[in-house]
Amino acid sequence: MDAMDAHPDRYLISRTDQLLDNNPVVDVVVPQETTVEVHADAPAGTLTVEEALEIVLKKALVNDGLVRGVKESVKALDRKDAELCVLCETTEEAGIVSLVEALCKEHQIRLIKVSDSKKLGEMAGLCKIDREGNARKIVGASVVVVRKWGEESVARTTLLEHFGSQ
Repeated sequence: MDAMDAHPDRYLISRTDQLLDNNPVVDVVVPQETTVEVHADAPAGTLTVEEALEIVLKKALVNDGLVRGVKESVKALDRKDAELCVLCETTEEAGIVSLVEALCKEHQIRLIKVSDSKKLGEMAGLCKIDREGNARKIVGASVVVVRKWGEESVARTTLLEHFGSQ
């Protein structure tokens, strides 16, 4: 047992003191500038509906408010536990499309249709991300349901305005 194992707190304090002693403190004068708050989800210009949808799905995924897959999505729609439903138009089974559309219409749940299941799967986080940030091994998704929006954002407002204009 070395000194670090016997008294870990003492080691951390002495190591921190050594680091501070080796690095002299320098005063830096920074000129006064005005700051502008920019949200990370607000790119320059206006958002398209697809860009807004991608941001909303990512925020819902982070906040544990995203349901992926046909079975879980249908359960959420049937319980009226959904804010938004995203359906892939190219789903091979017509029964899935008609069931999801009927549930959304019956419970007045917003429905967006996308054309590509792989793109929907990527937006819903059904993929691996490599070191460069590119999506790999993307799994297609037929239906995705947003149960909780997450935090207020420009993307959410854009989607709600899109539904208001229809």
